[in-house]
Amino acid sequence: MGIVSGLLLLPLAPVRGTMWVADHLLQEARRQAHDPRTVHARLAALNRALDEGAIDEAAFEREEERLLALLERPAVRRHGRMPVTVVPAHGRHQEGHP
Repeated sequence: MGIVSGLLLLPLAPVRGTMWVADHLLQEARRQAHDPRTVHARLAALNRALDEGAIDEAAFEREEERLLALLERPAVRRHGRMPVTVVPAHGRHQEGHP
């Protein structure tokens, strides 16, 4: 970046910095929301809520379907490799690498 363009864009520096922070916060929130451990914990909490009568069967099924869809989506690339989710015959998920 040249001196002139640097001076012209200087007033936008706080906006660019704010957008950079917002982008990184969004990426981290997505990473955490799609982490299989987090999704499994949310599924367990959902089952408890159904057992306690806090939610009805229809609400349970909608949220369970949404959470299971999160587990089925391809994982985000980390360090150039795709993590693989292995589903053993007994139905529990384990994370491994190829």
